[in-house]
Amino acid sequence: MPPEPRSPKATTAVIVKEALAWLERTGTKKNRDGLARYAITTDSAFGVSVADIRAHAKKVGRNHDVALALWESGRYEARMMASFVDDPGQVTVRQMDDWCRDFDNWAICDTPCFHLFDKTPHAWGRIAKWSSRKAEFEKRAAFALLASVALHDKKEGDARFLGALDLIERESCDERNFVKKAVNWALRGIGKRNATLKAASVVLSRTLADSDDRTARWIGKDALRALVK
Repeated sequence: MPPEPRSPKATTAVIVKEALAWLERTGTKKNRDGLARYAITTDSAFGVSVADIRAHAKKVGRNHDVALALWESGRYEARMMASFVDDPGQVTVRQMDDWCRDFDNWAICDTPCFHLFDKTPHAWGRIAKWSSRKAEFEKRAAFALLASVALHDKKEGDARFLGALDLIERESCDERNFVKKAVNWALRGIGKRNATLKAASVVLSRTLADSDDRTARWIGKDALRALVK
């Protein structure tokens, strides 16, 4: 007689166990050392390249339950893989907030924003909410997500992006490295969408470039170099 089919929960557990075992087999010290050079803590890392993670994620396929379990494992590459296998249509606001609170480096912040969260209907609400967060990577998430939406959402009109420039101006004095770089990324991303948004972004960039605040000046000048050629 053929074996009884696994239950959905058992199937998820098996997939996650196999994925973690694959990460452990594939990881190398060389890759872990490379992460450390890019300011990514390696305490929870196996040392697997992003290219290999993405390739394995394709084999796993879209699976929301697997993504949640991979994230809950706490392992760096497992959380990266979760961003690639999750289904944007099943992602909830609560999940986004929970994951955001776990962000502890730029890569684990940017990957869900760039490959998952920007495809959900909740993105704009999280941008507004996270932009006032105190924790460095939680605030970065707002602007990394804004930059991702600016790049990927081809249907959104100008109004929301024009409004988001106010958030950029408001947070342009946050001198923390990973916040200011994300604010700058978002400003450049909005400015590259079309002529109208470019004009508005250039105006803001020039305002920031003339600011008395050093961080705002850096953001404005760097954005101008990208937008005005």
